[in-house]
Amino acid sequence: MHDRLTLAREFQKMLPAECVIYREEELIPYECDGLSAYRKVPLIVLLPYTAEQVEEILRFCHRQQIPVVARGAGTGLSGGALPHEEGVLLSLARLNRILEIDNDNMQARVQPGVRNLAVSEAAKPYGLYYAPDPSSQIACSIGGNVAENAGGVHCLKYGLTLHNVLQVTLITIDGEKITLGAGSLDAPGLDLLTLITGSEGMLGVVVEVLVKLLPIPERQQVVLAAFDDIETAGNAVAQVIAKGILPAGLEMMDNLSIRASEDFVHAGYPTEAAAILLCEVDGVDAEVSEEIMRVREILKQSGATEVRTAMDEQERIRFWAGRKNAFPAVGRLSPDYYCMDGTIPRHHLGKVLKMIDEMSQRYGLRCANVFHAGDGNLHPLILYDANNPGELEQAEAFGGEILELCVAVGGTITGEHGVGLEKINQMCAQFRDEELETFHAVKRVFDPLTLLNPGKAIPTLNRCAEFGAMHVHAGKLRFPELERF
Repeated sequence: MHDRLTLAREFQKMLPAECVIYREEELIPYECDGLSAYRKVPLIVLLPYTAEQVEEILRFCHRQQIPVVARGAGTGLSGGALPHEEGVLLSLARLNRILEIDNDNMQARVQPGVRNLAVSEAAKPYGLYYAPDPSSQIACSIGGNVAENAGGVHCLKYGLTLHNVLQVTLITIDGEKITLGAGSLDAPGLDLLTLITGSEGMLGVVVEVLVKLLPIPERQQVVLAAFDDIETAGNAVAQVIAKGILPAGLEMMDNLSIRASEDFVHAGYPTEAAAILLCEVDGVDAEVSEEIMRVREILKQSGATEVRTAMDEQERIRFWAGRKNAFPAVGRLSPDYYCMDGTIPRHHLGKVLKMIDEMSQRYGLRCANVFHAGDGNLHPLILYDANNPGELEQAEAFGGEILELCVAVGGTITGEHGVGLEKINQMCAQFRDEELETFHAVKRVFDPLTLLNPGKAIPTLNRCAEFGAMHVHAGKLRFPELERF
């Protein structure tokens, strides 16, 4: 094990003194990311100002075989930025400059520490914006968005980070700087940009990103639909898409999250509804007028008890404020909550939500559902109290069962939060041993000593054997109740 004080002296040769954090009390704020259930204190924290400093740090860590965990704003929800107790936590928060807004080519070149929302704010004078908008966009960083392939409420129409990044510059563990992608529509060679996006800091440290900007739509309008049954609301989602409409956003909230958000934000939600859908349409004025009428009719035919259209921009913003503040709002209902992230085919929404409700009753833990319904990306929030012995473990078991259900119906264990440490066991349910070994082989190409974010995202085959994943691979055999649907 490396000595903390000795390492601090070495890094102070590369960085200003204020960029090297090594005193125990100063390390505590870095012990976790947004998934606070898992905590570890890093050996040392470094906050470089430049990409050249990052190169020097990584070369040193490679020579000394010191683990490195890159960290953005710390808003991640899967433990992806959980520190290594014997390693460096490399914070990129000070690489926070917008380097260029190229309005002619509708692109922005930014450093990884730039906040998601700051990109759209800088592009707005040019009539442009950056489409991916996670709920944490006011705080989360572009580098973290690339690491986890973040989405947001408008990802149904405009895609995830993957679909909005044109080029990244990253530094490998041995200090080599490489650029992947291009400023044009396509880049020559293998599509390594796609490989890096969502790689959770395991292949390299991103130090610059070129993102795609879009014209701000001429008009945006939101429809709010209330339902007296959560299954009916889930089935209505599939109906909207089946009728050939691609909304900018199609979000769903159940009664528990509706009431929490209304108490917190006062968005004007119907608190007696079992579920609500928020469906936003954007585009030119005439197109929006036509599609809004079609959406209203489809939702009424699908069983909505009330359909309400935002009458002005202030009401549209208020409707979205309730949804975007749902996570902190639910946090007021319980001392702790466990936020899950799985994706399922849209046509299974109704039955999966019904089964989650049955699990909630079986585990004796409340669960608020708020999610990107249009692309089937679930975010069940399991409420628990860590002060009560065994409740965290119950919440984890409940969450793990939800993810395995997602796999059983043909979905995935993550839509945008990443695997990190939280879902590493469920990777054994999602993938076969041969597939996991291929992931490890890719990791070895970039990082043969496995120094970058070790122990995250990809389980070892031994771990899967211990997890006992064989019964999960049987799919419906683990969930015989699926047969009744």
